[in-house]
Amino acid sequence: MEDGGSNIPKWGDLDIDILVKILQSFNVFELISGIAHVCSTWRLACCDPLLWKTLDLSILESNYIKIPLEPYVWVDDPSHKTLTRVLKISLNLSRGSILTLILHYNLYISDDQLTYTAERCPRLRRLVMPAWNRIKRTGICTAIRTWPDLESLTMPYIANPPYLMEEIAKNCKKFAELKIMGLCDTTMASTLAVFLPNLKVLSLRCSTIWKEALVIILDSLQNLEVLNISHCVFIEVPPPPAPNKVLYQLDDSILQKASRVRKFIMCSCDSCIMCQRIRKDEGLIRWHKYEKDLWKEDEVGSLAV
Repeated sequence: MEDGGSNIPKWGDLDIDILVKILQSFNVFELISGIAHVCSTWRLACCDPLLWKTLDLSILESNYIKIPLEPYVWVDDPSHKTLTRVLKISLNLSRGSILTLILHYNLYISDDQLTYTAERCPRLRRLVMPAWNRIKRTGICTAIRTWPDLESLTMPYIANPPYLMEEIAKNCKKFAELKIMGLCDTTMASTLAVFLPNLKVLSLRCSTIWKEALVIILDSLQNLEVLNISHCVFIEVPPPPAPNKVLYQLDDSILQKASRVRKFIMCSCDSCIMCQRIRKDEGLIRWHKYEKDLWKEDEVGSLAV
């Protein structure tokens, strides 16, 4: 008896361009969960570069506890294995196509995981790093050397800026955008002046900024086009033994220096919820207490999207 269903189209026969268009509506976790294993045609579609311009892992968090010794955080084994699995499958399917990598604020990534990722994302242009993690100096430096096209870095906290900025200056000649949320003191500002004088975009939103550091930035970064100092706590540090002083307004001399910047964004307002939060948290905002994904917001769009 003739099979009446033999002429029914199969999913595997679907035009690959149409299939890729459909797959663009899926997130990375849906793509790696089994779609690529349906058949050879679907796997080929899952490897299309259009699907992998951005590897967004911003919904993937780690389960962890803080500890008093290095690496100062202990991540449970299931969290570590989940991240390793997601990276392995994603980077295998992407075939070096990833231009933007976004990691969650509370995702803890190890040296080995970062190095593995860097080797398989040689064209990376934009990187969003976690707040603080298990990465050591050798790990981040090895990764930076792998990314000659890196243009943009979001790193909520940089504990020791000189070596990182020097590594970027040596290896990433297109680097133009830096976003940090933490402390911007004279060490940070001087480091930027020395190693990244051609920086075009600098976002310091929700940071504690020393007045002298802001002066260094405005005087030294002559190519700066965008400066975001919204929702910040400004500190004046006089010579000892005088105590530090919180400034609720910047003086006219600083505002005059800032006037040359094409886009100068500032918000230091008693009625602003974010300004209230940064002051309540004493200059180091505790993102886990507030709305989900709030840490990803910024008044400045990124160069590489």
